Amino acid sequence: MTEGTFVIVGASLAGAKAAETLREEGFPGRVVLIGDEIERPYERPPLSKGFLLGKEAREKAHVHEADWYEKHDVELRLGVSAVSIDRAAHEVRLDSKEPVHYDRLLLATGASPRRLDVPGSKLQGIHYLRTMADSAALRQALAHGGRRVVIAGGGWIGLEAAAAARAHGNDVTVIEPEPTPLHAALGPELGGTFAALHREHGVDLRLDQGVAGFWGAGQVSAVVTSGGAEVPADVVVVGIGVRPNTALAEAAGLEVSDGVLVDQSLRTSDPEIFAAGDVANAYNPLLGRRIRVEHWANALNGGPAAARAMLGRDVVYDRIPYFFTDQYDLGMEMSGVVSPGEYDQVVYRGDVASRQFIAFWLSAGRVVAGMNVNVWDVTGDIQALIRSAAPVDATRLTDPKIPLNTLL
Repeated sequence: MTEGTFVIVGASLAGAKAAETLREEGFPGRVVLIGDEIERPYERPPLSKGFLLGKEAREKAHVHEADWYEKHDVELRLGVSAVSIDRAAHEVRLDSKEPVHYDRLLLATGASPRRLDVPGSKLQGIHYLRTMADSAALRQALAHGGRRVVIAGGGWIGLEAAAAARAHGNDVTVIEPEPTPLHAALGPELGGTFAALHREHGVDLRLDQGVAGFWGAGQVSAVVTSGGAEVPADVVVVGIGVRPNTALAEAAGLEVSDGVLVDQSLRTSDPEIFAAGDVANAYNPLLGRRIRVEHWANALNGGPAAARAMLGRDVVYDRIPYFFTDQYDLGMEMSGVVSPGEYDQVVYRGDVASRQFIAFWLSAGRVVAGMNVNVWDVTGDIQALIRSAAPVDATRLTDPKIPLNTLL
């Protein structure tokens, strides 16, 4: 389609990059970008990294300069929620304005934090980290140091928040029901590496325990673990995962299951509606299955892919999932998916003890995921090994003297 009105619900990274791509591809029609926050589109990694640490300004997280949208004739409607989709009329109905007609519609509605439903969960001082406002409030709570901070959840958000809290000079306890941090994301092999890292930086890890409740008179003062222990707390951060924001799609009758179901072109069950980013459960032909990816790179690349598909381009979105983190002096990039039962071996290239290594997850001799820790400029080679699906000699794979790009 070369004209008409394209509407994007979700003024997120995926939504903003989709709008940018439509203009770069020469689309001359109307582009409307709708967001329920008052903040213009921003990237989320700084919220648990540079901005939370106090090292980066708020403006650095924004996807575009403030005047970009006007200059590129993109109607940016902030502080407005889409409440329903009328597929027959091709309209998005908003909470405060007249319906917006669409010829093509992109859902980039993202995800929302899972909430702890336990006694005391409404007390002040309990933080969730998803939006810029969340990060600003948490940074203020951490910035003066000397506070007792409890993190509920030892996933990526929890550990990055723990590292930021320690950098601000706070005492930190992480409560995690699995036997290691990042157990679901990395498996037990690499989870232990991150456990050791945080313990070396003074974090008290309470593993194999969950959160049973909170104590306090208006303000949280303690966290009660599933084992009955009371952990003093001035600040609590809950990082126990997210749920895709599918209510709009579901009410419109689109196919939904752990996200909005889309094909390899990011098209939903309605051929004129697309979805990208955290909300999209997409068929990935490289992996041969559906996958919903919550990481920054998926929004960065998925938004443009959806925009091209909306324009009628032949799009096959088969990106290898990618993620990065920075915690203390550890920098890491992860490529691929580590799922229980889908790998049978983990092998290492480099020195794990000094945290300068690459870990490879193998299934039947094939690389299915790779993580480079304080080793740089190897992501392309790791992704090439994954994409090839070719058996690799593990002895050569683990030999640092043999370049990765010679293994195929």
